[in-house]
Amino acid sequence: MSIVTLQKATLIGLTEDKAQVLDQLQALGLVHVIPLRHESQEREVALLDGVHPEQLQQAIRYLLSCPQKRKQVTTERHFSLRQVLEGVLKNRKKRLELNEQRDFLRKRIKDLEPWGSFNLPGEQGLYGQLLWFYLVPNYRMHELEGNELPWAVVHRDNRNSYVAVISREEPRSNQMPVPRTHTGSVPLEQLDAQLEDLEIELEALDAEREAFTRWLYLLQRSLAGNEDEAEREEVSRQTLDTEEVFALQGWFPAQQQDALESFARRQGLALVVEAPAENDLPPTLLQNPDRISGGEDIVRFYQMPGYRSWDPSRVIFFSFAIFFALIISDAGYALLLAAVLGFYWRRMGESATGRRLRALGVTLTLFSAAWGALVGSYFGAAPPEQLEGLKLFDMNDFDSMMKISVIMGAGHLVLANLITAWRSRGSTVMLAPLGWIVLILAGVSAWLRQQVDIEWAMLAAGVLAILLCSSHRPWQGAKNWMWRLIDGLMALTGLSKMFGDVLSYLRLFALGLASASLAITFNQLASDVAAAVPGMGLLLEVLILLLGHLLNFVLAVVSGVIHGLRLNLIEFYNWSLADEGYAFQPFTKREVNPWTT
Repeated sequence: MSIVTLQKATLIGLTEDKAQVLDQLQALGLVHVIPLRHESQEREVALLDGVHPEQLQQAIRYLLSCPQKRKQVTTERHFSLRQVLEGVLKNRKKRLELNEQRDFLRKRIKDLEPWGSFNLPGEQGLYGQLLWFYLVPNYRMHELEGNELPWAVVHRDNRNSYVAVISREEPRSNQMPVPRTHTGSVPLEQLDAQLEDLEIELEALDAEREAFTRWLYLLQRSLAGNEDEAEREEVSRQTLDTEEVFALQGWFPAQQQDALESFARRQGLALVVEAPAENDLPPTLLQNPDRISGGEDIVRFYQMPGYRSWDPSRVIFFSFAIFFALIISDAGYALLLAAVLGFYWRRMGESATGRRLRALGVTLTLFSAAWGALVGSYFGAAPPEQLEGLKLFDMNDFDSMMKISVIMGAGHLVLANLITAWRSRGSTVMLAPLGWIVLILAGVSAWLRQQVDIEWAMLAAGVLAILLCSSHRPWQGAKNWMWRLIDGLMALTGLSKMFGDVLSYLRLFALGLASASLAITFNQLASDVAAAVPGMGLLLEVLILLLGHLLNFVLAVVSGVIHGLRLNLIEFYNWSLADEGYAFQPFTKREVNPWTT
């Protein structure tokens, strides 16, 4: 649980060297820049060859969505940004047009197939008569009886009859039960030929698109270079400039001071390093071991702790895994989770974020398998004889499961208040979270023992600690005492909140029971269907088991993620984190890594 110590650096150099210094500082990637001046002006940096960034982003997205990609070209010997970009965008535009035409032809062919393939004879072919076509619902065909116009049914399906009428002029609306259908003048055979030609052309465009994917790395690098240049322009407007010198200020990790000093010497810059002042608000840089750094992503997603607060990443990493396992409550579903993780294993290993989430997924799987074995649930079935000894809890023992959930929640909130007390050590304010801990323990003890004796003394001590020690005001003076008591009374209004937060952990029991009950229900339903339907019963049993357990698995995983995170990010955060910070964002160049296929 580490928030990296930061130092404030001030770099001073010659204005004529500013562009070079910013480029090298960006390559160093250590400093979170502090704006020394603010300008609302925004500049749009053009790429080489005058290519617009939005066009380049559009082309990259188009190529990234290509199912098959070629081996990446990493040298620019045969690369022309403008030429490649024009080719990609032209391919995209043409492909969109052909896709629209193909969709139109497919619909037209589908509409014409019941009529068959024919060529309209024209006015001379039928001696001045014309063909008119109607799609008449079967239940309205009786309205054509007695119609003086010559008509015939050329096709019929379960809903409509396809009627052809011969008439010199279009029949009046009162002569036919429905408006006429427009079949067009192009015969079905010609439409089929056009569709075939379109599909051949689309296939050629797809091949050309796949060939263009070999330039993806260079296109992404060009885009990254453009974004880097735009960021340098922005930072350049945030420095403090005079006619001859400029000053840049920012935060950097204290352990990187030697690297920054070496950079300043190489660039001929003056460097001033100082610790954060009391009124400074440095950004927050979290640092955790790779195996448990998945908790960082959860923390960043919800709320970044303040610089002077503490890093909850490790606590959230393991508590989320525990809560997720309690909600899944099935070792068989843990195996399914492991299969999903194995399927995406290599893909997740391609990025740092993916590797962190992969480690989190492994932990969730292991915890879920362990708890599933402890409650003896394997896809809702009892454990085999070899694993019966691992079963220590019964999901149908509601009292025990409720006790486990409440004790788990109470322990989680006790840990939150212990951390708060430790961070307030050296001050009487630390007694307030200790008072909350005593109240939690007293309440849980009274509930478990079903009697209250020593708990009265614990309750009194906890309330007194909260009442007197929830304020930072001085102890001297009647006025300060009055305000201290008012602050304490305001803090005691959190009693109902604490009670509700502890009971909120009962959702672990409820969701785990729901998951286990659904698994058992699907097993019983499949067994009953197999017994009731001879022959087809086996197939139906397999389908019910597959679909039922797949649905239950998805519901359990979604519930585990949502409620596991909720208990950490709402209940736990409320009692352990007070300050909200902002993330450390170094001024650095974007990296683009080629891949091989």
